[in-house]
Amino acid sequence: MSEPDSQGVTGTTEDLGPEPPRGSGEQVTLHGGDLPWRTVSSKLATVRLLGLAAGSLVPIVAAAVVAVIFTRWAWLGVAAFVVIALVEAWVVTRQVSAITFVELDEELVIRKGRLLRTLVSVPYARLQYVDVQSGPLMRAFGLASLQLHTASPASGGSLSGLPIAEAEALRARLMERGESQRADL
Repeated sequence: MSEPDSQGVTGTTEDLGPEPPRGSGEQVTLHGGDLPWRTVSSKLATVRLLGLAAGSLVPIVAAAVVAVIFTRWAWLGVAAFVVIALVEAWVVTRQVSAITFVELDEELVIRKGRLLRTLVSVPYARLQYVDVQSGPLMRAFGLASLQLHTASPASGGSLSGLPIAEAEALRARLMERGESQRADL
């Protein structure tokens, strides 16, 4: 595992342990039992799939209209758009189940990805503020995103798919820990 850079960000694509199980905020001990990684809500996959469906619908319908009006060869385009949408849907479900995080004594660590894994470590002492954001679709599913802001834009992080109450509680804990650790400096 690599060391944090000057902004406190640790990034690597090496093996970060086994895949996390799917679930909703459950605490899972992975990596030989050394860190209690927590997963985000599985409802995030539904939210992202709805967005994907909305974005895929336009080209599929447009290609179908062209196929009906002009040429039957355009049905190949419809089939291609459908296959691409199905592959993207599979990727989205795999991505969401790979988002995990852990609160350590001095930092919040966020792990994302299956093929290209990233590990972001945000020290509490570097936190300036934490935003909780929730758009209409996320609110409809009771979810929110946490955006961590530090002095350097490169050292921040984000965590999507937390239940709203959990996101608010995590925000409060992070800000309290940040203020406490900055006072110790």
